[in-house]
Amino acid sequence: MIQIAKSKDKFYLTTAIPYVNAAPHLGHALEFIQTDAMGRYRKAQGYEVALVTGSDENSLKNVHAAEAQGITTAQLCEENAAAFRAMADAVGLSYTDFVRTSDRKAHVPGILELWRRVEKSGDLHKKKYRGLYCVGCESFYEEGELKGGVCPEHNKKPVEVEEENYFFKLSRYEKKLEELIEKDELLILPEERKNEVLSFVRGGLKDFSVSRSVERAKGWGVPVPSDASQIMYVWFDALGTYLTGVGFGTDEKRFKKFWPADVHVIGKGILRFHAVYWPAMLLSAGLPLPKRVFVHGYISVEGQKMSKSLGNIVDPMAMIGKYGVDPIRYCLLGGVPTFSDGDFSEKELVAKNNNELVANFGNFAYRTQKLIEKFYANVIPSAKLDADDETQLAKIDEYAKKISAEMEKYELRRGLELLMELSSSFNKYLSDREPWKNEAKRAQTLYVSSRGLSALAILCGPFLPFTSARMRGALGIKVALWEDAGKELVKPGAKLEAPEQLFRKIEEKK
Repeated sequence: MIQIAKSKDKFYLTTAIPYVNAAPHLGHALEFIQTDAMGRYRKAQGYEVALVTGSDENSLKNVHAAEAQGITTAQLCEENAAAFRAMADAVGLSYTDFVRTSDRKAHVPGILELWRRVEKSGDLHKKKYRGLYCVGCESFYEEGELKGGVCPEHNKKPVEVEEENYFFKLSRYEKKLEELIEKDELLILPEERKNEVLSFVRGGLKDFSVSRSVERAKGWGVPVPSDASQIMYVWFDALGTYLTGVGFGTDEKRFKKFWPADVHVIGKGILRFHAVYWPAMLLSAGLPLPKRVFVHGYISVEGQKMSKSLGNIVDPMAMIGKYGVDPIRYCLLGGVPTFSDGDFSEKELVAKNNNELVANFGNFAYRTQKLIEKFYANVIPSAKLDADDETQLAKIDEYAKKISAEMEKYELRRGLELLMELSSSFNKYLSDREPWKNEAKRAQTLYVSSRGLSALAILCGPFLPFTSARMRGALGIKVALWEDAGKELVKPGAKLEAPEQLFRKIEEKK
């Protein structure tokens, strides 16, 4: 049997906190779906899960976006935060908290406390500074970090800024960070991202600005305590969401229960902030560090980077409306490499839906239920099993362990591939035994197939949660713990609901 957690164990994971200067795109959906798959897997293992997401609202780029639209920054944030929350709900993100960084009650008290702790440690000092600033990154760059004079992330020339700000003594934590990352006490996945961070740290860390003038911030953001001329730097504020999302500054009991975070899920473009700046800030504040930073790549669309100028920004809400949520989840989790860049195309989505979800998973589920309806009036038959039946049933625990092993390594795509292998195995078992004409083995074949269905209903939960819920409802399964996948959850004599097709074939465009 699978080793599962005790109910008292906790697991805390986060998405990145996206800027709300524009509506969400497919890259955001990928991150939310990946995070959700991890969270649902842990919940199935018996953990009490906290999953925090939200909206990064106190940024200069939000101010600029609002000005361009002729609306207030508050109005822009309200509209786009709602859009991100709607997208999170639509893709099935099982979040426990959605934190808006403009929230003066739930978020700001914790951020003020974080600032005070860092200040008390002696790691803040105020000085005048001149530097090259990318508004897209909300970050200063050194000349040597630019590529052809432009930001490597946004391909735009930074603006020169000169003002007086508070700086954080990042250099003080250089050796400590190197040691923590080398020893995987702060585990960065995958290995190439770990090496990237170590290279940056070993190159020498420089103190960085953690505030902006009220004038340049246009009065938008969290004020620095005891200095009315300054607004907190957006990253200092936004990173603190991982603390405030579980009660830092407002609910000490909940915070002590869930912190430190077990995993931060982020895109590769913000790795430095999460693997260097953030742990240094926590060390300064005397708080435990997160255990892992999971770094995914970017999505291109039919071989091209998503770009407004190219007109190829993919709206996840439109895709869900067109194809359904679980086919989208399946395509992103199964078609995009878990840790590196990947490509999305509607043609590939249609192919994976038709050739894998419909032809494999859906085919097995529908045929099994339809045959039980036809021959046993929707009632699970009782039967004496032979050696082949027992061998087939043993595959459930075998694959549950294999999938679990991949999920423990955060290899989501491989975990999903193994799920489909198990489905394919049961599909073949059903076809080979031909219960529609082999009356002698009909009962035992359909009983074993119903056990396969119940196992798939549980094991598909992290990847295809809406399909899992429909399958468990049709089978009358009340529990959804990983360790129960191989058990007789649907017993002989149990009445099933009428057969339903889980997935629909999509007509391919000619």
